[in-house]
Amino acid sequence: MNVQRTLLASAILSALSTLNYANAQVAAAAAGAADPVVPRVIVTANPFGKSEGDQILTPTKILSGDELRDKLGGSLGETLSQELGVSASGFGAGASRPIIRGLEGARVKMLENGMAVADVSGLSNDHAVSADGAVARQIEILRGPAALLYGSGAIGGLVNVVNERIPTALEAKPAGQLETRYGTVDKGRSASGSLDGAVGNIGLHIDGNIRRSDDYKIPDNRVLDDPSSASGRLPQSFTRQDTLGAGASLIGDWGHAGVSVSTLNNRYGIPTLEGSQIDQSQIRYDADTLFNKPFGGVETIKLKVGYTDYEHAELDDENKPEVLFTNRALETRAELTHAPLAGWHGTLGVQTENAHFSALSGEGGPDTVPVTHSMSSALFLVEERDVGPVRVNAGARLESVKRTPLGNVERKFDLASYSVGTQWPFTQGYSMGATVSVAQRAPATEELYSGGPHDATQTFDIGNADFKKETSRNIELSLQKVTGLVRWKANVFQNKVKDFIYGNISGALVDEEGNPGQELLQRVYQQADASIRGAEAEVSYNQHGEGLSLRGFADTSRGKLDHGGSLPLQPAARIGADAGYRSGPLRAGMSVVRAQSQDRLASFEQHATPAYTQLGANVSWTQRMGTLDLTWFMIARNLLNEDIRLSTSVLKDVSPLPGRNFLFGVRTKF
Repeated sequence: MNVQRTLLASAILSALSTLNYANAQVAAAAAGAADPVVPRVIVTANPFGKSEGDQILTPTKILSGDELRDKLGGSLGETLSQELGVSASGFGAGASRPIIRGLEGARVKMLENGMAVADVSGLSNDHAVSADGAVARQIEILRGPAALLYGSGAIGGLVNVVNERIPTALEAKPAGQLETRYGTVDKGRSASGSLDGAVGNIGLHIDGNIRRSDDYKIPDNRVLDDPSSASGRLPQSFTRQDTLGAGASLIGDWGHAGVSVSTLNNRYGIPTLEGSQIDQSQIRYDADTLFNKPFGGVETIKLKVGYTDYEHAELDDENKPEVLFTNRALETRAELTHAPLAGWHGTLGVQTENAHFSALSGEGGPDTVPVTHSMSSALFLVEERDVGPVRVNAGARLESVKRTPLGNVERKFDLASYSVGTQWPFTQGYSMGATVSVAQRAPATEELYSGGPHDATQTFDIGNADFKKETSRNIELSLQKVTGLVRWKANVFQNKVKDFIYGNISGALVDEEGNPGQELLQRVYQQADASIRGAEAEVSYNQHGEGLSLRGFADTSRGKLDHGGSLPLQPAARIGADAGYRSGPLRAGMSVVRAQSQDRLASFEQHATPAYTQLGANVSWTQRMGTLDLTWFMIARNLLNEDIRLSTSVLKDVSPLPGRNFLFGVRTKF
């Protein structure tokens, strides 16, 4: 597949090349190259379509190919949980959302092909992300507030799931992949696949995934430090998921124009002590049009539209709905990439979002969140140029957000965010960079207007319609080596957030009506100044070459309220290492992650999470069968069968991660 290498106007939903790693390595060896040929995989969500090592405004990570398949989990959080600076919320097997540098929820934006997923996973950790990693061609992580070019909800960063559902290149013959796998810890069965083809100048695509898993085995007792609690399998940790997507696109030298539709049905358990289930469904429509060189001085114009109809019901033990969440959202985006002008090369764009969201009681009690109409419009600009040896990159976003609830006060927020970054290659193969940014976020609907029970988290949530907008002032410094067999990078960062919004569990017990009782914990959204600071480092040897490869990493972050105390659900400091070996059709590897005890607790958190060691391994063998590449694989996770509790999970005391798990499977490409 061809890669559309333009600026923001063409990069976001571009199809990505499927690169043949092995052939590149053989060619490099034959040529006697000193450095291995590293596949150049483009970050589609980056404003300048850069590869992973070229980033200025945002550090990035791209998961694709064999690496993505090896790390693929049942949720997006599980898949990304061992990446630099990324942890997971860990709400059972069905719902685990990425947490980036200690920031979660509405501050980490979820995208699918560069457009918002428009689910309600940012509201609470028990809500699954609707983007399906099983059919992804690659998953991109952009860390840092410069990701605000995609919306004010991305102070912490963004995750972009790329499935190329709208084709941008014509296939000479049908091409696709299929995979099936089985897991021992939960009797997990899954099958996924995609197919691309063309009829004349029309590109076609279809993909799908089916996943079934039972309650998973746990290594020890369910409740932390309670030997009398249950063991064996974790109740309500099952999953049932089906996805299906299709797209078509008219493609020519002028560009492309295409549409796609996808559906998702997902039912999974919530492993609280009381137990509940979530029945989730979504249908999504997307359109994408790109015009190449429509007139002088303009390289591309891109128009995108996405509509999502989402709902999920939280069910009690009798399968009766307690709360019904719905979100119907329309997003539009228009982008114009201009040719270099006075040395500057950049993109100007406008974006709008129109959503109707609610969380209504299914039992006649108070609604968790009333019906609320949200509208936003934004203008953004990103530019880049070289000033001598230094590359300068600048971006800005102006946005207006209005929230109109039924029966409550309307709020309007005017937001201004900007980021300036520089990268200096001070000697061959080495560079240092600095980024300074200001990012503003409007309070989310639930933070403003919550006023009812949320049974899946066993809380009664109370918002505050008088909240101010968040303002985050950030600085980041980076140093990296990007050539040679040995490569490394290091980042340090600090975010100072004025009027940070967080949920504070007061300790008061109330009933479903909010009156004194014994059923639910009262969670009151509050606002205070906060600071988040941290550091990350990674070093690798021969990451894409034949033979032995090595990688080591460490990350830590600390979030504190300025008036004293820690932010809730902060990640533990970690150190990890990977070792791999490639030789022809054989590929094998082993990884270990050591997480420290996390005792920096918010005022309402009761228990520190113990340290743990997570050991994994994988091995695969690829054989040629006619026109097919057939890969047999085995993946082992938590080989030490440790009782792992995530400090970032509100269920850490009652919901450990799965025990030792062996995944067996086969996949084919054609």
